[in-house]
Parts: sequence; structure tokens; C-alpha cells
Amino acid sequence: MAPPLSLLRHRPGHRRGQPRPADGHALTPVPPYTTSPAWSVTVPAPIAADLVFTGGPVHTVDSVRPLATSVAVRGDRILAVGHDEVTELIGPSTEVVDLSGRLLVPGFQDAHVHPVGAGVEMGQCDLSGAAGADACAAAIRAYADARPERPWITGGGWSMEAFPGGRPDRRLLDSLVPSRPAYLVNRDHHGAWANSRALDIAGVTRDTPDPADGRIERDADGRPTGMLQEGAMSLVARHVPPVTPDEQLDGLLRAQSLLHSLGVTAWQDALLGDHASTADPAPAYRRAVEQDLLTARVRGALWWDRARGLEQLPELLARRAEFTLGRLNCHTVKIMQDGIAENHTAALLTPYLTACGCASDNSGISFVDPRELAGIVARLDAEDFQVHFHALGDRAVRESLDAVEAARRANGHRDNRHHLAHLQVVDAADVPRFRELGAVGTVQPLWAAHEPQMDELTIPFLGNRRAGRQYPFADLVRSGAQLAFGSDWPVSSPDPIAALHTAVNRHQPGSARPVFLPEQRITLAAALAAYTAGSAHVNHLDDTGTIVPGRLADLVVLDRDPFARPAEEIALTRVEQTFVGGRRVHHAEVV
Repeated sequence: MAPPLSLLRHRPGHRRGQPRPADGHALTPVPPYTTSPAWSVTVPAPIAADLVFTGGPVHTVDSVRPLATSVAVRGDRILAVGHDEVTELIGPSTEVVDLSGRLLVPGFQDAHVHPVGAGVEMGQCDLSGAAGADACAAAIRAYADARPERPWITGGGWSMEAFPGGRPDRRLLDSLVPSRPAYLVNRDHHGAWANSRALDIAGVTRDTPDPADGRIERDADGRPTGMLQEGAMSLVARHVPPVTPDEQLDGLLRAQSLLHSLGVTAWQDALLGDHASTADPAPAYRRAVEQDLLTARVRGALWWDRARGLEQLPELLARRAEFTLGRLNCHTVKIMQDGIAENHTAALLTPYLTACGCASDNSGISFVDPRELAGIVARLDAEDFQVHFHALGDRAVRESLDAVEAARRANGHRDNRHHLAHLQVVDAADVPRFRELGAVGTVQPLWAAHEPQMDELTIPFLGNRRAGRQYPFADLVRSGAQLAFGSDWPVSSPDPIAALHTAVNRHQPGSARPVFLPEQRITLAAALAAYTAGSAHVNHLDDTGTIVPGRLADLVVLDRDPFARPAEEIALTRVEQTFVGGRRVHHAEVV
């Protein structure tokens, strides 16, 4: 029989802040004891938690004890999980959080996000809230008029569906910013809109060839329209004044604050390096660590330069050593294997359709030759790098899985937890391979819904059969694959609650559009596990993601229990408090 909690002590020699023993138990009935001089008997010394949540419910995301009503925290670790007996750990200095029916869950972890760039863009010409071309134009004009001192107008976040065919024209931007260069990336960050002044500075003309990994959109006369796809973005981006180190640090802190307010306690930054108009975020993270400003736990994915080969490996190893410090770990490499479906650069097994429904001669772009990819991934795996693939089309998914398989053949199982992000189209034959290879599917649930970009720019060009293979969450879960959730912010909202709602309902909050592939809906429990334990697995944060004694106290208080309400109401849930290592990093004002 287990002793009552009042008799439990920390293991001898354990100090607050140190890792718990390997078996994960936080408490055990062992000395030290105190001796009562009056009776000369030995009694346990009292212990008290620093923080106790009580009055549950608690959703632990732990299969052994999935539900509880009370949790105690001491230092940065979870001390006990249970029910009324946990309240025995309340002492005179214990902070008590009365849940009163609100739900306590593990902290959310975003497995694919770009916080520094998103935070910087929040301080630039932010078009993420602009609905339609007119709203974009008004926002651009207002931003430019208010900042006459800026040599370039930069920012982004515009949606492709705001413009015919998803391709805005330089002439509109010329009318809004006639005398200064302007360069605005779209919401997906796979394309950018430049005005004539910016094209002139970059020397982009009708005679400029398309780069191998991108496309310059042109009008009927062959003149660049100002829309630059994928690798063509860099033609102009290299001329844009870089953001300053202070602007980057401010962007990181701005993003961190927002993510904490949404219950996010850890994330994987999906691009550490210089790419297109994005400056390397790694120095900003280092400054935040050195100044004790990084409160989140971060896994950084070092950018793989697809124009080079394995000769860059020594640089990656050096960067891993340089930027793995404090709460930042850089043991991951990001390989972008293809583009996106909306601009027909996602790599497909068969060609896209044309506007008339006929087969085209375009099957998208594999940015890394698949034969080379297998050797690259095997070598990275041998160096104990996790590989984070951008794999959106079914051909890119297959090429990435083939590369993981090649690494397994070459090196055996090394627990590097390679993961494939996005998975918009997955061939049915490749679904079981995730489980077989131990590859994780990192998906963005908000994309699995009917919305203009899906209905107008994607489905008609995929065709009905292939469109029916999009975002197969339920198929992956049924196959036994590990799912992790991410937002890809600033591509889409970083709000985990909105993502949970969409994964369960397969329509976005507030949308009147029909359910998108309803057979791919998953349960709220599966969705929550993917945004907590699943992403913790991807991030190699094995002492987070569940509410279990001995694990780090990364916790979130929600304002209600969405499990007790209809699935259509999940999106009404709000985050009230967020804790990282037992420290409160967000407390919403309750009206």
C-alpha cells in the first residue's frame, strides 16, 4: 500500500531545479525525519508545494491517469497529481489556484512556427488582417504615408485570394508607393509582391531568367508583374535593408508574449538562417538567452541551403554548438523539399490541372534532388541531427519518407525523430510508412478547411480525387503514426484553440462553409495530445507535454472545459494563465 502524501518526501540529495530520477517519481517515503523531543518518536518533516491547482478538472494527457482534479508544483517540477489528497501539500506559503471547473492542461507546443519573423512583421506593414485587395491597398497607403522616413516599405501577410489568381500586380503597388521601393511577402511566405522601383533596384527585367527554384510572374508582353514566387523572391530580397539586431530581439519578445498569451510554452522555430527576406533569427535567440529574456523552450531548425550540398555540414555543426544554450537547442536541420499548392510549386506525383481541368505539364518542384536527399539525410542522421522536412505535395512526402528510410538503413534507429511538416497531399500508400519509419507528421490544422485559398486556388488545380487526400489526420492517427501540431505563424494564426477546433470539426471557427473531408476529423483528446505530448516528442522535450509527477510544470489554465461542451464551441475557449517551469508568464485579465 502506498503511504499517504503527508508521509512523502523528496528523494535524498535532490535540490529544486535539478532533474528528477530516471523513473520519473517525484516523491518517495524516505528520510530525513525530525525527532520530537517530548516523545522521542520520529515523524516525517512537513513538505509544502509552491503552487497547487485544485478544484479541477485536469486533463493530464497521460494514459495512466488521464483525469485528475488537483496538481501540486514545487520549484519548476510537478510534485503530485491526484484529487483531494494533493491539498495536503498546501502550506502557509503555497499559492493556490482554484480552478472552479476551469480546465488545466499541459502547455501547448508549436512544432512549426516562425516567431521572430512574425514578431518583426507585426511592427512593419502588417497586412494579415486585411480582407481583400481594397483593404490591403488602404493599409499599405496608410503605413507608407505615416512613415515618410523609411527608405523601403516592407512587411507582408496578404492573402493570395485577395487578388485575381493569387497574383497582385506591381502597378497597384506603384500607385500606393510611387517613389520608394516596396516589397511585401504573402501570408505563406512563398511569394512576394514588389513594385517597379524595387524591381529596378534589383535589375529584374523581361530578360531576367527564372531561377531554378522559383518563378518570375510575367504579363502577356513578358514584363515582370511584380509577383515573385519561391526562389525568385531573393532577387529583390537581397536588396532590402536588413532588420537590425534590436528590431529582431524586439520581434522575438513581441512574439513570445503573444504565444504565451495563447498558452504556448515551447516551440520549434522552423527556420534559423538567412532565407529570402528573412534574416537569421539565431542571434536574437542568443541575446534573449544571455539577457535571461527567453522564457519559452525552443528547438531551432537550422536552415539547409538547397543550393549547396554536404560541404555545409561543418557549418551546421558549428552553428549547433554556438546556438545550443540555455533554453535554446539547435539539433535540428530544416530541409524545404517543395513549395506550395497555390502557386503550383508543391511537388506532386502527377501534374496539376489547368483552369479548364486538363492535365498540365507542371508537377511542381523538388528543391533537392531526391537521390541527393537520401544521402544528405543519412549523413545528418549519423551526426544526430533531427531533420525537419517541408513536404507539402505527395511527391515531396514520398521523397522525404524515402530519405528517412535510407537513413534507417544506413544508421539504424537513432531516435532523432525526423518529422515532415504540412502534409497537404499524402498518397494512401505512404500513410503507414510514418509509423513504420518512426517519422512524425507535423500538421497545421487551420489549413484543413474550406476557405477561399483552398476552394479557389487549390482544389480546382488538384482535381477531386487528389483533393480528397488532403490533410489526412484521421488516417494517420488510425495507422498509429505520431502527430504533432504547429501553426506556421505568420502563415496562419498561432492560436492553438482555433487549431484544435478545426482539427475536430474540419471547419474554421465562425465559418459558414461546409465541413472539409469530414472522415478526417479527429477527437478533441487526440488533437490536444498532438498539440502537447506530440509536439513535445518532436521537440525532444521528454519531461514536458503531460501532467505527470516529476515533469516540468509547463501548464495552462483554460477558462472552461471544452470536453464538457459541444465540439462546435471549442473555439470559444480562452487561455487564462500560462506557466513555464512553475513560473507564471501570462495572466489574462478576467472581465
